[in-house]
Amino acid sequence: MNLIRTTLVTTTLFMSLSIFTAHHESISIGDVEMNEVEHSEAFKQMSKMIGKWEGKLTQYTGSVIDTSSEFRMVSGGNTITESLVEDGVEMLTTYTDQNGKLVVKHYCALGTQPIFTTSELSSDSVEVQLVKSLSDYHPEHHSYVNSMKWTSKDKNNVVVDSTIYLEGELQVQQSVISRVN
Repeated sequence: MNLIRTTLVTTTLFMSLSIFTAHHESISIGDVEMNEVEHSEAFKQMSKMIGKWEGKLTQYTGSVIDTSSEFRMVSGGNTITESLVEDGVEMLTTYTDQNGKLVVKHYCALGTQPIFTTSELSSDSVEVQLVKSLSDYHPEHHSYVNSMKWTSKDKNNVVVDSTIYLEGELQVQQSVISRVN
């Protein structure tokens, strides 16, 4: 009876260790093991976007153009990059955590690099708002993205709302994108 109990306990411990290890794999570069990082809920929500997306962007003018995004996890799982293409023009956005908050930096075709943090978070959406102290943009002098919001309709369909200051005027636009892989 003790042999059966010992075997059962050993098997249970082995299975528990295997499950724990599968969910907490460490990352090493050469001989150096990277620290495990705890991510914000907003970062975890944005990680659901990993993959390729395509759809249509309705600009504030009413024009409808092609848009696509590819979200990738880089830096050992600590940064998400988005390669965004609107009407053939490529831009880059990065998503990372800093001091427990999601920080988003958008390298825009407008020639600005606004920085955002989470302003609203729910189970199906993430909204980020410009951090004025880090971006130092003013509508009277610059054109820049002011906010972005991703709302999941389901795991394969997302609506992206954004506001942009163009020549001092706040404009609203919306993309509807679907996962292609």
